[in-house]
Amino acid sequence: MAVAQAGIDLFGATLPSVNEIEKLSHYVNSSERIRLDFRKTLENQLAKSDNVASGIGYFIIGKNEQAIEKLEKAKDCQQKSFFLAYALRRAGRFDEALASLDKAKSQQGDIQKIALERVATLRHGGKFDQAAKELKGLSNFEKVSAEYHYQAARLHEATGNYEASMDNFQDAIEIDPSHHKALFHLAYACDLRGDEEAAVDYYRQVVQQSPMYVSALLNLAVLYEDHGEYEKAARCVERVLDAHPNHARALLYEKDIDSSKTMYFDEERAHKLDKRNQILEIPISDFELSVRSRNCLRKMNIRTIGDLLKTTEAELLSYKNFGETSLAEIKGILNSKNLRLGMALEDKSLLQQKPAQDPAHDNVLNKTVAEFEMSVRAKKCLQKLSIHTISELVSHSEAELLGCKNFGVTSLNEIKQRLTNVGLSLKKVD
Repeated sequence: MAVAQAGIDLFGATLPSVNEIEKLSHYVNSSERIRLDFRKTLENQLAKSDNVASGIGYFIIGKNEQAIEKLEKAKDCQQKSFFLAYALRRAGRFDEALASLDKAKSQQGDIQKIALERVATLRHGGKFDQAAKELKGLSNFEKVSAEYHYQAARLHEATGNYEASMDNFQDAIEIDPSHHKALFHLAYACDLRGDEEAAVDYYRQVVQQSPMYVSALLNLAVLYEDHGEYEKAARCVERVLDAHPNHARALLYEKDIDSSKTMYFDEERAHKLDKRNQILEIPISDFELSVRSRNCLRKMNIRTIGDLLKTTEAELLSYKNFGETSLAEIKGILNSKNLRLGMALEDKSLLQQKPAQDPAHDNVLNKTVAEFEMSVRAKKCLQKLSIHTISELVSHSEAELLGCKNFGVTSLNEIKQRLTNVGLSLKKVD
């Protein structure tokens, strides 16, 4: 059986140690096949094993309520106390989790492990000041324990002290280069800050370890895809799907990478479009105009060069006090840019259509993309498209987004869902 390969028998005559059970948990969840194998073993053992082993088994497969129910009825031992604390923490019952960890102390549990798990539980429960206070009392583990620095880093991260967080992640992996959680979070922090070279290096260190770290493989795949290294990206996703054939995120990434391999990207055209859009957004106030012309345009709500392209000569001349002199001024400005009045009415692709705006959505539309809840990948794609606000985002169509290099179906679906949640949508093309 696949589970037997781990060499740790949860249901044997002697209960494994806490550290051994944690290793077993990582192994069981490293693939769907092993997880199913373990689940069958657990079902077969429920009637004949004690509540401790069964409860821990439920915890390993993510059945937290069943785990809590079984463990609360089980005989006392440090394994029960630790895994009951973990299950309670997952369930958001943080005070009870802390009490269970305290109980493990009286059962000769590892003092350092208990203390650091208390810090983690306080952090998960949002009690940052108390967590910091308890961590300060563990300063004797500084430069000695990788887990101490990992927990310090996560606490600094939670409170917005990102420099201290990065320093502590670095300290953790210097002490223990195989600390996969510290490596992953350091890689993710570098990724968020745009240091993609460092992120790739750290993610690679994570995925070279065993058992498989799925999130690291998928994040590494995204970075490889962004750099045009599609074969490397595909191999990362294949590793995930070999172990987890039904992994939804990996399946979407696989489609994205396949699309990117065959996607044609006209860089010169993209550059021209970007340059043209910059010209269209130039405000009228940047040009030397007479006071009369400037006032007339302001009253007509014509603010940019792009606005002028949607306006005809007849419309300008029909406005009160707008005469031939002002018209000649305007035409001179446009001629200098090889543009003319009314162009947008002849060529609809010149300007992005602005969606009808419901006043109730003004606050959302004015938000920056950085404020909107999106994955790192989706935000990066929007940055590449120079989309900074939600208002700018909804002025684009699906086709326009997918036309950007490396912008795939995964990111598109995520963005559409986020917009739907606030009553918005991408521009529709008739």
